[in-house]
Amino acid sequence: MMDISPTEVIETQARRTLGRRKDRRTWILWALRSSAPLWAVVLAFLIGAVVLEIAGIDPLRAYGAMLDGAVGSWAAVGLTLQKSVPLILSGLGVAFAYRCTLFNIGAEGQLYIGALVGTVLALYVPGLPAWLHIPLCLLGGFVGGAIWGGLPGYLRARRGLSEIIMTILLNYVAFWFTSFLVHGPIQEPAGYYPQTEPVPDSAVLPIFWDAGRLHVGFLIALAIAALVHIVLFRTALGFQIRAVGHNPKVAQHAGISPVRNMIIAMLVSGGLAGMAGIVEILGVQRRLSDFFSPGYGYDAIAVALLGNANPLGVVIAAIFFGALRAGSNMMQRSVAVPAAVAGFIQGITVLFVVIAGAIPQVHVHWGLRKERHG
Repeated sequence: MMDISPTEVIETQARRTLGRRKDRRTWILWALRSSAPLWAVVLAFLIGAVVLEIAGIDPLRAYGAMLDGAVGSWAAVGLTLQKSVPLILSGLGVAFAYRCTLFNIGAEGQLYIGALVGTVLALYVPGLPAWLHIPLCLLGGFVGGAIWGGLPGYLRARRGLSEIIMTILLNYVAFWFTSFLVHGPIQEPAGYYPQTEPVPDSAVLPIFWDAGRLHVGFLIALAIAALVHIVLFRTALGFQIRAVGHNPKVAQHAGISPVRNMIIAMLVSGGLAGMAGIVEILGVQRRLSDFFSPGYGYDAIAVALLGNANPLGVVIAAIFFGALRAGSNMMQRSVAVPAAVAGFIQGITVLFVVIAGAIPQVHVHWGLRKERHG
């Protein structure tokens, strides 16, 4: 029988203890990450209630009106889902880039360019059947957004320039370029308003649920969310993008090109945001104007954060933000609460999501320090 020294016994027990600590820390890390969006929303609404109370408005009555406007009837549910469509698509775009550790702040600009390109194809390529015209416009929107997102992606990957700064600047370029066109070259013939003429019926997305006039763009958005999930988690391309996002240097040593994958990630990200723009035009607005987006591209950042950059989470977060938008209108009409309150809740939600997302990292860092010094 082998003799086991006291030192070996102590080392074995120490390894087991460290293993249990790591398992416990892993579980806590998972729990914090998973529950962060929920607690962020709860805290945001609590703070919103305090603000409403200070303003002399009954929070329960205000939130009741918001809930009624979001899900109080089938028409309200349809409106909530309708408003979630551009948020799903642009949120997926931001999340896709984020998986490669790229911060696409330019979804709003990409959304405008996608809407512009798709609208031009809808107006100036006439005579096509709907089964061909609609996909052509959607493809045009994707390509337009992809170009607008791919440019900062290329400069980030090849030259090391900040994609955050470039995408922010391109937002302004996209908006003012679109504004220039709808005030002149592609303005409606009457010239009364800064907008194009209506797109032809062959390019309009059909309504599949009359409640809230919910168009097939919602089904398209869900299908694309499923496709993005498959690409990210079931393909070699998705693995490479996530590997580069986790550690570009290690990925490069493993034969994965950070440059190639960063460019692809921003192309896809911009393309999805561009598709969000043209879907909003073909499904809801029916014509392009310079203020057709109430900030969907900026909300997409919050949607991606709230959804933990996961396609399913993005869909849920987008529907939540769609409910905020739909409910804020009812809250404003019935309780005389400014619609900006919903925007305030969105901003507070993003703040708490960022804070909650940092808590697990602080926990791990603190645990490692204790192990080293303890």
